[in-house]
Amino acid sequence: MTKIDKSVLIFGITIFLKFILFDVLWCIPTTFAPFSSIEFYTTKLIATLILLIPYAFFKLWKTETIIMFLLDALLIANLMYFRTYYTAIPLNSYGLSGNLADFTGSVVDSLRWYDLFFPLSTIATVLIHLRTKKTPHLKRPAPVLPYLGTLAAIICIFTIVTLTKGGFKAANAKVRQAAYLCSSGATMYTVFGSLCYDLMNQQAELTPEVQKEIEDWLAQKPKHEIAVPDSCSGSQRNNCIIIFAESLESWVLEKEVEGQEITPYLNKLLKDSTTLYAPHVLTQVKGGRSIDAQLMLCTGLLPLNSGTYSSQYPNHVYPSLQKAMREKKQSRNYLLTIDKVSTWNQGPIAYSFGIDTILAYHDFKLTEAFGTHKRTGDGSFFAQCQEKISKGEIWKKGENAYIQFITYSGHAPFILPEHLREVSFSADIPEKMGSYMTTARYTDKAIGKFVEYLKTLPQYKETLIVITGDHEGLASYRTELCDNPYGKGIVSDKPFTPFIVVNSPVGMRYDEVMGQIDMYPTLLNLLQLDDYYWTGLGESILNPDKKRFAVGSQMNVEGEGYTQEEVDFAKEAYEVSDQIIHFNYFGRK
Repeated sequence: MTKIDKSVLIFGITIFLKFILFDVLWCIPTTFAPFSSIEFYTTKLIATLILLIPYAFFKLWKTETIIMFLLDALLIANLMYFRTYYTAIPLNSYGLSGNLADFTGSVVDSLRWYDLFFPLSTIATVLIHLRTKKTPHLKRPAPVLPYLGTLAAIICIFTIVTLTKGGFKAANAKVRQAAYLCSSGATMYTVFGSLCYDLMNQQAELTPEVQKEIEDWLAQKPKHEIAVPDSCSGSQRNNCIIIFAESLESWVLEKEVEGQEITPYLNKLLKDSTTLYAPHVLTQVKGGRSIDAQLMLCTGLLPLNSGTYSSQYPNHVYPSLQKAMREKKQSRNYLLTIDKVSTWNQGPIAYSFGIDTILAYHDFKLTEAFGTHKRTGDGSFFAQCQEKISKGEIWKKGENAYIQFITYSGHAPFILPEHLREVSFSADIPEKMGSYMTTARYTDKAIGKFVEYLKTLPQYKETLIVITGDHEGLASYRTELCDNPYGKGIVSDKPFTPFIVVNSPVGMRYDEVMGQIDMYPTLLNLLQLDDYYWTGLGESILNPDKKRFAVGSQMNVEGEGYTQEEVDFAKEAYEVSDQIIHFNYFGRK
């Protein structure tokens, strides 16, 4: 009987177990449901047998080792990405790896000590191989026909199972839209399957059936209504200021911890009779995070099912708040960010949204800068923005303006220099929670000074100021902090961000759950832009009939007073939005 090189088994088993380890780490915070599917095992066996070919047939153990290290890097990178974005790295994002230079702190923060098991398993396998290869009779390659026959049989099983579910694309899409499996694409079909799905979607063509699906859904959506009539005295707002506060969550507002108020200035704003405040805005961002938040607030569209719209479709037509302001109020539209315009391709997409002027990284002095990759701190950022307004560099005299500010200091891992800290906490408070609150206090002060300056301007009376968190910030730390006795009851177990509208024509507190896409139609109401041709996928919170729930990007439903039919309709909005963006729906009209 022919003896097979034992290293074939050693290499093969190690590669297979790498996939299993990846799946275990992925499923711990999500669901282990994929482990009960046939696709889960067949895809890993197929990938293992293909990756094993260099050694199994050609005895190229060095080549095999390189392949295993590359696989380690791929799996670790996707786990790190998942810990923040809850999805695998989209195909197009591999071309945006340069963005990582701007988020070094977040990258390091996403690493875990047990990620070392991946490269260590490769090293251990190579050492075992070097010992066993000294045995003379263990040098024969694997028999080709049985090997390929086994691979073909497994592929057939996978193909049959997948065809019964409508084919690979349909089956994968169904997984991504399922309430408990929406994050399981990379575990059921491996990272390679996830990339194949992205590639297939990029090559799709708009069909009459898809166009009808979009239009049928939009026809069923509740009609947008005027909420602030012209007759309301002093209701006109001809300027709009949008502040996206990086990773700002609602739970830090109206809170004291160890006798210290976390956000004293924002708390003061909430007490003003002209402030509209909604504390329960459910995060709906996906892989694009901050750029996805801009999509929802500015256009009323939801993020793509996979990938980032700003890099995939920067030149598509997007109706937007900026364009509505320009069309109805003849505004000049500005974007101010201390990031680079290349980050998430925000420069090109800003112009597609209707921005006229961008002031970015090179337009600001690097003061109060901190973080692994230093960026201008929020305090300095807003001070410099104030100076630019005072000097007439932006928002010139007599000009109606839309100005969007993107802050940075709240970015993970929330490490604020000692000299900028205004609060400190005892050792009882979990370190990550304390760091987050300390950074939130810093951002609160920066925003507070800037808003106070805006109030001194003659055009303030006609200015709407919006402050919101671009997305939740705690990611995988949330459960740990909520379970801690000093975090429980303080840290929210839900990913809610605040929606604060200062100098609103309608002052109110909206305590019901809303989605990030509901901000766009609400702002159309407040700015009296209701006759703009696109009113978004969400509903204004000024509509008394608005349902009191929202569906998150993980198909999680938060809120109350809803029916299953209403939930299903809200979930369909993700697919509708994906199709609208993907097929450049507004560019075809």
